[in-house]
Amino acid sequence: MQIGPHALRNNLIVAPMAGVTDRPFRQLCKAMGAGMAVSEMLSSNAQLRDTVKSLRRANHEGEVDPISVQIAGADPAAMAEAARYNADRGAQIIDINMGCPAKKVCNVAAGSALLQNEPLVGRILDAVVAAINIPVTLKIRTGWNPDNRNAVRVAQIAESAGVKALSVHGRTRACAFVGQAEYETIAEVKSRVAIPVIANGDIDSPEKAREVLHLTGADGLMIGRAAQGRPWIFREIQHYLTSGNHLPAPRIIETKELLLDHLRALYELYGEQSGVRVARKHIGWYVSGLADAALFRRNMNRLETTHQQLGAVEAYLDRLALCGERLTYSEEAIAA
Repeated sequence: MQIGPHALRNNLIVAPMAGVTDRPFRQLCKAMGAGMAVSEMLSSNAQLRDTVKSLRRANHEGEVDPISVQIAGADPAAMAEAARYNADRGAQIIDINMGCPAKKVCNVAAGSALLQNEPLVGRILDAVVAAINIPVTLKIRTGWNPDNRNAVRVAQIAESAGVKALSVHGRTRACAFVGQAEYETIAEVKSRVAIPVIANGDIDSPEKAREVLHLTGADGLMIGRAAQGRPWIFREIQHYLTSGNHLPAPRIIETKELLLDHLRALYELYGEQSGVRVARKHIGWYVSGLADAALFRRNMNRLETTHQQLGAVEAYLDRLALCGERLTYSEEAIAA
């Protein structure tokens, strides 16, 4: 898959997720087979650039190319300046957020709220594309509610502006993450533009990945929530799409080393206190569905130091390894 001058090694992309797709997570997913990972969104508000959170989100040290940075805002001039700012600091692709349904984003007329104002969409895209000499991509939803689906028109505006690729989440802003993704709208978008279209929404297995590619005709797939605690989903999907066969479940010893390395990277980025707090959700995602996971999570969430957290994770996975070589999930454990 090609985005501007960047030839991705495959068509599997990590979706930008606030509070999730930080540098350690992006690096891990790329190591596990993702062709590209998009950063957490950065505000176009220049007054927020020097906050600890923004500086951390803009940290791309050691990250595998291409580096895609997502920006959000509703003012064309501010968005253009934000694009220049991030391009000067290592971004190789600028992604524009017009898909986030969160109230705090939409309340300032950004994210998916922009879909209600197509002329403003065009002005923002024109301003950002003109401001930088690196590719611009766009993430949208199918519309702002089920009665107002305008993804095709927005896609055509994007193509005319010079946007190099488009990601479409198969839900409207009003639907948030509820209900099933509507792939027919993504298929219509794909049929009406010539730029690469990336399908997003409910892709949680190799079989679903193949189904979505078939239903939409999309050039690529964007995977978000299904990668939380399961970064190896990218290699599983890639293997299935190329061979038709499933990879075996990860070995527990591999998962242990992968998770411990992930935790150490989080501690390095966030520091001891914040690192422990951020790590809790990731650990919870990794162990979800495994034996005695609910009890482990309750005990682990009481731990306050990185040393305690690492020790608890290692001990838990070592106990699982005594019962079998590979990860085994149960419906009862998932429900717990």
